[in-house]
Amino acid sequence: MSKDSRLDEARKKISEVDSKMAALFEERMEAAAMIADYKKENGLQIYDSQREKELINNNVDLILDENLKDYYIEFLKNTLDVSKQYQRRCIKGARIAYCGNEGAFAQIATKNIFPEGEAVPYKSFQDAYEAVENGECDVAVLPIENSYAGEVGAVMDIMFSGSLYINGLYTFQIEQCLLGTDDASLEDIKTVVSHPQALAQCDNYIKKIGAKKEEVGNTSFAAKMVAKEKDKTMAAIASREAASVYNLKVLDANIAESGDNSTRFAVFARNMSRYIGGAKNNHIIMMFTVKNEAGALAKAMNVIGAYGYNMSAVRSRPRKSLSWSYYFYVEADGDGNIDNEKRMLKALGATCDKLRVIGNMEGRID
Repeated sequence: MSKDSRLDEARKKISEVDSKMAALFEERMEAAAMIADYKKENGLQIYDSQREKELINNNVDLILDENLKDYYIEFLKNTLDVSKQYQRRCIKGARIAYCGNEGAFAQIATKNIFPEGEAVPYKSFQDAYEAVENGECDVAVLPIENSYAGEVGAVMDIMFSGSLYINGLYTFQIEQCLLGTDDASLEDIKTVVSHPQALAQCDNYIKKIGAKKEEVGNTSFAAKMVAKEKDKTMAAIASREAASVYNLKVLDANIAESGDNSTRFAVFARNMSRYIGGAKNNHIIMMFTVKNEAGALAKAMNVIGAYGYNMSAVRSRPRKSLSWSYYFYVEADGDGNIDNEKRMLKALGATCDKLRVIGNMEGRID
């Protein structure tokens, strides 16, 4: 066979393979679009580093020629990048509810978690949560805990009475800044306005500068208020981003009590995104009330532990509808065994008046 014949034969073979690959590419992208729809409905991020790592590790073993494995890994990485780009296009337009205005920590968290989505502001946690319940938005991003000030009680109460599920938990460092008007100095400040959580995080600092506290619904609302009032004796505790948005001056930075000031945000959706059975572990989030009898709470906790679940968070909150009665919030890590989980929940349900699983994810998502 001549050189020209061999070249023609090779090109013909490549054309045949390319034709098959084009059909398979369309098939793969159809599946990617289905995944994008699922992620949109369940408030999941497009990028999943663990899933990509597993896919590459599993598929590279299909290549028998050792000399080609490195090239195939690059091929897979490029394919995954294209898939993510297409998913972003499919998911673009997802509406993400949050509490506050532009520059609020929740808005910053929302754009970090869902850079391709439309962040939609609401005046309260309740409004943002209900926007998802009634279909105005696809998901909501709300804070549930601060490393210094503790749980966000208002959100906990909404979770207990609401219908949404947590499909993601994300922790972000929070830099609390003192923002004032351009003509203000630190010595001028007599009143500090912010959300109660932010005020609690910076309580000693506020006392140190001798200012009084005034609560508002959100840190970004506080910044907007200071900008509107143009009162150099008033300052807001908010983000650096809020200073840029409202043309305020950063009078002081990193003013929170704890140097490690972080907030956990939860992604709420109408559907629960279950972890895939067979995973090495799962992170389950439950809320429940116990029967009004001696040792009922201890029995519930013992059930969770007896089935091998390690409780990483346990909190109680008073029930507003019933005096001196409480509900409990529990996060626990299990071994990913679905049958074991079902047995645990059945046994736990027998000790509880009300039990609701509000999240079940593969591993911790922090």
